[in-house]
Amino acid sequence: MNDKGRGLRVTKEISTGDVVFAEASFAAVVFDSLSLQVCHSCFRRQANPHRCAQCKFAYYCDRTCQRAAWDEHKQECSAIKNIGKAPNENVRLVARILWRIQKDTGLVSDAQLTTLDLLEDHLSKMSPEDLKELKVDVQHFYNYWPKKSKPVGEDYVSHLFGVINCNGFTLSDQRGFQAVGVGLFPNLCLVNHDCWPNCTVILNPGNQAALDASFHSKRRIELRALGKISEGEELTVSYVDFLNVSKERQRLLKQQYYFDCKCEHCSSGMKDDLMTAVRDTDGHKPSADVVKAVTDFSLQALVKIEEARTGGNFHEVVKICRECLEKQDPVFGDTSLHLLRVLSTASEVLSFLQQFTEAAGYAKRMVDGYTKLYHPNNAQLGMAIMRAGVTHWHAGLIEAAHGLICSAYAVLIITHGAHHPITKDLEVMRTQTEMELCLFKQNERVYRSMREAVLSDKPMMLAGEQIKTTS
Repeated sequence: MNDKGRGLRVTKEISTGDVVFAEASFAAVVFDSLSLQVCHSCFRRQANPHRCAQCKFAYYCDRTCQRAAWDEHKQECSAIKNIGKAPNENVRLVARILWRIQKDTGLVSDAQLTTLDLLEDHLSKMSPEDLKELKVDVQHFYNYWPKKSKPVGEDYVSHLFGVINCNGFTLSDQRGFQAVGVGLFPNLCLVNHDCWPNCTVILNPGNQAALDASFHSKRRIELRALGKISEGEELTVSYVDFLNVSKERQRLLKQQYYFDCKCEHCSSGMKDDLMTAVRDTDGHKPSADVVKAVTDFSLQALVKIEEARTGGNFHEVVKICRECLEKQDPVFGDTSLHLLRVLSTASEVLSFLQQFTEAAGYAKRMVDGYTKLYHPNNAQLGMAIMRAGVTHWHAGLIEAAHGLICSAYAVLIITHGAHHPITKDLEVMRTQTEMELCLFKQNERVYRSMREAVLSDKPMMLAGEQIKTTS
C-alpha cells in the first residue's frame, strides 16, 4: 500500500513560476506568542497595531484590516469576552473552522476539491502522549465554545484537532522571515510530499489598502511551479526543510505526518554525503574520532547558542559561534550542516549587532554551501541569498551585494511572483545597488565618500566643496 494520500496531478503543462492554484484559508489564526505584534487579518508584523476594543485580544494593522476580518472574528470576539481570555492557537483555529462550517457548510467554493470530513486526522497513529495533549485541547475547546453556538460532538472536534495537527500550514509574515500563524487550506492538504518537490507554497497577504473595496484581495496561499511540470505529473511540495540528512527527514515526517518517505532523495540518500562532508586537505581527511569529537562539540554549542539567543545575550552568541567555527573549519567540509547552522546564526546575529564586514564573510560561505544543497529555485535559498546581499550592501561591498541581490531576485521571482512584497522590496534594492555600483565603477573614492557621509549623516564633499542635497 502506498503511504501517500490521494494527491493531485496537472491536466496541462505548467511553466516555471506559474501559479498552479491559489486558495484562501478556510480558517487561520496568529500564534499565541505573536498575538500582540502581528495583524490577525493579513498576518503582517506591525510596530503599533490597532487593538480590538471588545475582546482586547485581536490586533490589526488599522481599521481597514479590522473591518476585513470582522466576519471571521465576531464570534471569536464574543467567546473570548465571555471566558475572559483567549485559548491557545489550536483551540482558536478549530473554533474558527467550526464557525465557518456552520455558516458556509464544509464546501465554501466550487474550487474546493475536498471537505474537511475527508481529510486524514491520523488519530489512530498518534502516540499516547500526543493523544493525551489532544484530549486536553478538546476539553479547552468545550470551555471556550459558546453555549449559544450549535453543539458539536467530541469525535468530530477530535477529528479537527487531528486534521490541523498534520495538515495545518504555517503562515509567514510579509517579509517571509518568521512563522507567525497557522491556517487550514483544504486543497493544499491534497498535495503530497517530496523532499525535492516540483512546487512551493507561499503566503500572499492580500491587499486591503485600496480605496475602492472592489480592488481588495484576500489572504491566500499560492502553489507555484519550481520548474516545468508535464501534463499528468503529480504536484508535490516539501513538508520539511531539505537541510537534514535523509534519515532525519524521514524521522520528522513519520513523527509529524505519520508516513514513511520513500522519495528518490530519501531512498538513495542523495546529498547526505555533502551534508556530512569533512575537510579534505591534499587527500588527508580527519580521523573518525576527531570528526565525532567536533560533531559532539558542535551539537552542544548549538544548544548554548540557542539559550544565549533566547536570553538576548547576542555578544555571547557571537563568542560561541567564533569558538565553534575555529574547531569546525579544519574538520568539516563547506557543505556540512553543522558548519552551515553556525555560519547562519553568526551572520544573522553579527548583522543585528551591525558588525557587517564579519557577517558578510560568514553569509557568503553559508550561501555557497546552501547553493550546493538546495534545489536552485528553493524559496529558502532565495531568502538566504537576499539576506546575504543586504549584509554585503551594509558592509559596503557593493559589487558582491548587487550580484547576490540579482541572484536572489532570480529565485524569488519564481517562488513568490512579481507582486509579492518580498519581490517588490528586492526590485527596489536591485535598482538601488545597480545605481551605486555604476557610481562605484566611475569613481570609487567619490562613492566611498558619499556612502560614509550618508552613514554618518555628514555633509557630502567633492573636490573640497560641500555637495548640496535635497531631501
